[in-house]
Amino acid sequence: MRIGITCYPTYGGSGAVATELGLELARRGHEVHLISYASPFRLRGFAERVYFHEVDLSGTYPLLEYFPYSLALAVKQEEVALREKLDILHVHYAVPHATAAFLAREMLRGRHDLRIVTTLHGTDITLVGQERSFYTVTKFSIEQSDGVTAVSSYLRDETHKAFHCSACGIEVIPNFVNLTEYYPSDDARCRSSLAPYGTRLLMHVSNFRPVKRVPDVIEAFARIRQHIPSVLVLVGDGPERPATEATIARLGVGEHVRFLGKVDAVADLLRAADLFLLPSASESFGLAALEAMACGVPVIASRVGGVPEVVVDGESGALVGVGDVDAMAARAIEFLEPRRWKRAREAAVTHARRFDEAAIVPMYEEFYERVLDQ
Repeated sequence: MRIGITCYPTYGGSGAVATELGLELARRGHEVHLISYASPFRLRGFAERVYFHEVDLSGTYPLLEYFPYSLALAVKQEEVALREKLDILHVHYAVPHATAAFLAREMLRGRHDLRIVTTLHGTDITLVGQERSFYTVTKFSIEQSDGVTAVSSYLRDETHKAFHCSACGIEVIPNFVNLTEYYPSDDARCRSSLAPYGTRLLMHVSNFRPVKRVPDVIEAFARIRQHIPSVLVLVGDGPERPATEATIARLGVGEHVRFLGKVDAVADLLRAADLFLLPSASESFGLAALEAMACGVPVIASRVGGVPEVVVDGESGALVGVGDVDAMAARAIEFLEPRRWKRAREAAVTHARRFDEAAIVPMYEEFYERVLDQ
């Protein structure tokens, strides 16, 4: 098949999954065309049968106070679909990507038959899509897609409830992990550069948006350090970094926290960790948790959204209430006990295998075939 993929290229689960999907589809013999305003952060160098098409953002006019990205994207999607004879245009995140795809399909009407698949990732439904300014167009874009998937049962049910589109036929295809890249290892080289011998290494990876509640990571870590010698490694960057740094200063744990900033390849870092902390207020799936588990790292996370579909409470980690930093610290201390940690590490790896890329990507291929046969 010839497949177009549109996603946000910046740090975040939807862009990561969309790019990894494209790369694996190409390895399986399909021709993949990525369409966005910048090269996705997980598209590292040349990949056979993968092509990137950049949306032109140069058009300006004084009358246009805000650049109409949705229209520029639709034009690029139409152009690529026609020239490359795309069978499927798979858009990740409903607004504006599915909306632009609808426009592209309308512009192609009578010249090329293009099918649209929309994958819902989370905040496009739970936050952005429910804003009054976007609600109607989000519902319309979902209903006009030829096929719709969601990354968790929670998100499918939330979409039905929020947009009253029970006839949308949303299929759950979970996020996945490449087990050839994310795997456990006892190699201590990366760890030795991050944590002194005899200390435990805790980690958090995110885009530091408010929904991730990164200051809660610091609050929990400060409590853990009162009982267990440990360091905290923070990977990523974003709007909550100043608040996070202020919390670090207030609690006096600065010498035990390492800020690494944005890192494209996090697998080696995850393999060095003992525990992963994810105190988010909302997660449609929890890709960061899955990647940590695949590397043998138990996860202490909020009991929200689709996270319980990934982290098995009491086995591969623990789930606590949003904002309950005392409970997060207590469960972390419990899971850092050596024998308990060893059992949880083994369970994390076992549970992560359920989301092996080799098992999930064929589900997308089969879904594409059904959409094309409609």
